[in-house]
Amino acid sequence: MNVMTAARVLRDARRRAGLSLRALAERAGTSHATLSAYESGTKVPRVDTLLRILRAAGFATDLDLAVRADAHDDDRLAKGDELVAVLELAAQFPARHQPTMTYPRFGAAA
Repeated sequence: MNVMTAARVLRDARRRAGLSLRALAERAGTSHATLSAYESGTKVPRVDTLLRILRAAGFATDLDLAVRADAHDDDRLAKGDELVAVLELAAQFPARHQPTMTYPRFGAAA
């Protein structure tokens, strides 16, 4: 699970569209300084502003809501978030698998 922030979404959309900050800002009717602040996370755009900038970059949005496993248990949620972070970090390392299994198969006599 990737945590999507407005900053990350805007930066990814602009880069995928192949636009400079100035070009996207002009298309979206905002200043490049404001767009830069949104992308760096120092300012957070309102939802309507975020959608307008994404449309100017040529993207549509699709929002899907999902109920969290236990929205009232902060400790369990923190541990779940920690596990997600660890798994995302582990995914960054290249996997080196052997072409054949070197251990006995389940159910095989030793």
